[in-house]
Amino acid sequence: MVTSTVEYLGELRTKCTHTFSGTEIYTDAPLDNKGKAETFSPTDLVATSLASCMFTIMGIYCNEHGLTLKSAKASVVKIMASNPRRIQKIEVQIDLNDNDWSETERKKVMAAGRACPVAKTLEGNVEIEFIFI
Repeated sequence: MVTSTVEYLGELRTKCTHTFSGTEIYTDAPLDNKGKAETFSPTDLVATSLASCMFTIMGIYCNEHGLTLKSAKASVVKIMASNPRRIQKIEVQIDLNDNDWSETERKKVMAAGRACPVAKTLEGNVEIEFIFI
């Protein structure tokens, strides 16, 4: 089954449609690459997907181990490189402080998040720094 369709809209913008749900995401090139930065750039989505995937996997882990994931917030910083232009580093600062876990449970939930599919896909290609607060 097709995961998504992508349509070029002109002016460095795309419309991405999720096949199953019909949800749409628009992208725009960033200011430093001839765009208007009026929405996420494709590389912004990659960096943001890392935190989103981590939280999804943490939620699955918690559900499977009788824990409650009440709160998870992340700030994501994407650092670009040139020659070739690519994502060099993603910094993810994660706040899990409003959860009622033991220190052992906390470490296990964090390990589950760090092993998410997006992190594993980027591993070896993009430097990833996780900062848990």
